[in-house]
Amino acid sequence: MIAPTLDQRDLMRVYPKEESPVMYQRWEKLLFLHWEMDPEAIQSTLPSGLYVDTYEGKAYVGIVPFYMRDIRPRGFPAVPYLSNFLECNVRTYVHDERGVPGVWFYSLDANRWIACKIGREVFKLPYFWAEMKAKEGEKIEYSLRRRKADLDNVSYSYRLGSDLQVSEIGSLEFFLLERYLLYTYASQNKKIITCQVHHDPYRFCLQEGTEWNAMPCSWNGLSLISDNVAHACVADSVSVSVFAPKPHSC
Repeated sequence: MIAPTLDQRDLMRVYPKEESPVMYQRWEKLLFLHWEMDPEAIQSTLPSGLYVDTYEGKAYVGIVPFYMRDIRPRGFPAVPYLSNFLECNVRTYVHDERGVPGVWFYSLDANRWIACKIGREVFKLPYFWAEMKAKEGEKIEYSLRRRKADLDNVSYSYRLGSDLQVSEIGSLEFFLLERYLLYTYASQNKKIITCQVHHDPYRFCLQEGTEWNAMPCSWNGLSLISDNVAHACVADSVSVSVFAPKPHSC
């Protein structure tokens, strides 16, 4: 097992020219909140073949509320209701034995039942149907409550500023934001699945505040080192190409 090099991390941003996307979508107004977590604790949650990815020895868990827009399969138009919804994911960062970096999702909440069904069946992702709202004014007021679960409502308040920047290679922002491969696990055949995406680098601005909570992490049984947010930023919209999921090749 080897850790990812900077060249490997940068290479993930290259468009996979030998493949065609199966889906297109836009991710808009993304709030990235990250907390530190013990690397060994994260490792204990991962399937065999995946390893916790760290930055300067630190491991992170993220909560990312955002808008999903204009989702459509290749060759079809977007449908106004079905193609637009809210999503909030809980994630960490991993790599395989060759050092290929990616994202591991603990949960993805969405307010479209059909999106949750497709996400679970096609992409093998742990989607949950939730009640979610987003109201925009001076700030974006974003809230969610998972359906059919005895869990509290959570809310987030954030603002997309005009002082946007792109992360520098090797920075913490590059480590947290620039991820173009997801790993998931198909329990029925005990196989790791990968899915690649492509988009322009995120343009983001840093956020300050203390009102954010990490409750969705606790929904997934994750124990944080501290309740204090280690890093917070908001990213602008990106147009995303999604490629077909496939079995992980060791």
